[in-house]
Amino acid sequence: MANDKIGREQLRLEAQKTRDNAESEGRVDEKDRRLTEESRVLDEAARGEAEQLRRLAEESREIHEQHREALEQMRQEREEVRHAAEAARESAEQARSAAEDARHATIEAVRATADILSANLEQMKYLEEMRRVSREVQDLIKKAGSN
Repeated sequence: MANDKIGREQLRLEAQKTRDNAESEGRVDEKDRRLTEESRVLDEAARGEAEQLRRLAEESREIHEQHREALEQMRQEREEVRHAAEAARESAEQARSAAEDARHATIEAVRATADILSANLEQMKYLEEMRRVSREVQDLIKKAGSN
């Protein structure tokens, strides 16, 4: 009987060991399921964060592109302003040159007018001298005819 008791005890211990192993495996399986679920949740969160980072990167790229376009537009506007300033400078130079030419032309016109007036004055003096001489000659003729 003692053998029977030992045999039953061994069976009971083996059954207990099998149950313990099964429970342990069940706990391990449950832990594995929890870890798998936690890993899935973490993976999903990581995918969400990655998607958010992707959207932020896309927004950043769009903002960068907008800034690049704005800078290009400012560069073009600056170039247009530079061209306009150059054209204005050239126009101002032409106006200055035209004003200088007009000043020289005015000086020449005044000089020519002065020369003409001087010539007219000389002609008037000559005519006045001729009238005086003509009157003197007429006076002499009148005096000689009355004598």
